[in-house]
Amino acid sequence: MKRDTHYQLGLILVTVSAIVWSTTGLFTRAITLDSWTTLAWRGLYGGIAIFILMLVTTPRKTKREFIAMGWVGCLFATVSAAGMLCFINAFYYTSVAHVAIIYATVPFVAAALGWVFLKERPATTAICSSLAALGGVVIMVWGGSGGGWFGDLLAFAMTLCLAVMMVLIRYYPAVPVMPAACLSALLSGLVSMPMADATLPDTKNMLLLLAFGVVNSALGLSLFTFGSRLLPTIETALIGALDAPLAPLWVWIFYSETPDQATLTGGTIVFIAVLAHIILQARCRQTQNIRG
Repeated sequence: MKRDTHYQLGLILVTVSAIVWSTTGLFTRAITLDSWTTLAWRGLYGGIAIFILMLVTTPRKTKREFIAMGWVGCLFATVSAAGMLCFINAFYYTSVAHVAIIYATVPFVAAALGWVFLKERPATTAICSSLAALGGVVIMVWGGSGGGWFGDLLAFAMTLCLAVMMVLIRYYPAVPVMPAACLSALLSGLVSMPMADATLPDTKNMLLLLAFGVVNSALGLSLFTFGSRLLPTIETALIGALDAPLAPLWVWIFYSETPDQATLTGGTIVFIAVLAHIILQARCRQTQNIRG
């Protein structure tokens, strides 16, 4: 029962992180700044937000948790920061369609790494659901504009980084989560600073950057890091595919842009694929508990 509880908690945390991360396109559209300036402020605000949360919730353990990170925590933070740098910049060098389709391959990259390093054999339902989700994303972006090879390369680098993060946190579940997330956000901000605009953003952009950092970076990264150590890597990646159909939903809500038929059809397939996998896995676990 304890294992089932951890699994359910992991599902909730990773699902919420996918919802939070799906607002990336919304924020990058609303913020009228270049990618490096956006990344710099987003990272700094996100890192500061996580650090403040640590000071409020566990003031006496904050220093010890940073020390306990070790090389694994530093590696996780570095890979995470690199992935975010690639992710945001990919939108500036290739089409959203190309980023979405490349990102949708993460379940297969994660499954391969998990099988090699963790000896986790992906469940048949997870593989089938991942294929269905990938098909849904293909339908969504079928009519998308062409991209650029450099942006495509950045999108794949981001996908690889995300898969490596999943494997690391599963292989070393004892790594302090919050310090790693804090360091990751700060690293992405500090690395971007030299390329960022030296002038301060206007009030509107600054408020948007603050929200981007606190919600998308701090909250999303923390939830993902906590949840991914409770789920098999391919399932974490599969739920992350919800980002693709949710992204246009935010644009529809805030900009009144009605999604086209391909987006609605593909998004529905992704949602059904993820939901079907969760339901089938829940039934399998219930059957195993009854037999046990």
